[in-house]
Amino acid sequence: MNQSNANTQAKAPFQLVVVRHGESTWNKENRFTGWKDVDLSPKGIAEAQKAGKSLKQLGLQFDEVFTSCLTRAIKTLNFILDEMNLNWLPVTKEWRLNERHYGDLQGLDKAETAAKHGEAQVKIWRRSFDTPPPQMSLDHPDHPSKDPRYKNVNPKDLPSGESLKDTAARFMPLWNNTISKEILSGKKVLIVAHGNSLRALIQHLEGLSPEQIMEVNMPTGIPLMYTLDENLKVLSKQFIGDEEAVRAATEAVANQGKSKH
Repeated sequence: MNQSNANTQAKAPFQLVVVRHGESTWNKENRFTGWKDVDLSPKGIAEAQKAGKSLKQLGLQFDEVFTSCLTRAIKTLNFILDEMNLNWLPVTKEWRLNERHYGDLQGLDKAETAAKHGEAQVKIWRRSFDTPPPQMSLDHPDHPSKDPRYKNVNPKDLPSGESLKDTAARFMPLWNNTISKEILSGKKVLIVAHGNSLRALIQHLEGLSPEQIMEVNMPTGIPLMYTLDENLKVLSKQFIGDEEAVRAATEAVANQGKSKH
């Protein structure tokens, strides 16, 4: 579908809902997860089911769904669709929606890393816009080039460690070439992904500076609904859930990089 067709088929406002996956086992252990393919924790499963119930209660419908190639996002999406009786929807799994690759930090405890390197350095690694983590070596057993799910991705495109700027650079082609066109055609789109791939999208949609996006924290398992105009500028946004629960969950994400005194 070309852009002109997309714009003539539907009128604003357009709907987009994004959800960060439910709590994973490594979220629970406060580890840098990145592209490591960990599962949902029991709490994460409950968060995903609650997200699906919340979306159903609002009477929301979706035409197309995008998620990453990582189990925690895929399972979150499956629980959401199950609660909404939408298991039949077409699902696109895209490596460009994967979490930011944390390089050699993957698997490390965030609080221990903060105690060793200082909270300021960990905040830079976690939240700065353009400072990548220490890179993972190409011969590391967890390097994406050794994972069969990425066998059709150009090896040059596979990261060894990314800043948020790098994550945004590999996500934006998917947005520009595919997702945005589906939204402009009038389709109601759901994206279930990760803290940093969604922060890349949020920065783009809301026109945030590198400094502003550094302070944005995306809670697990709580849907965020955008209403967009014909230029895909934000008309309104709201988290779908109890206001106090949203605030508590967001603060918990912000505090993950602090050392335990």
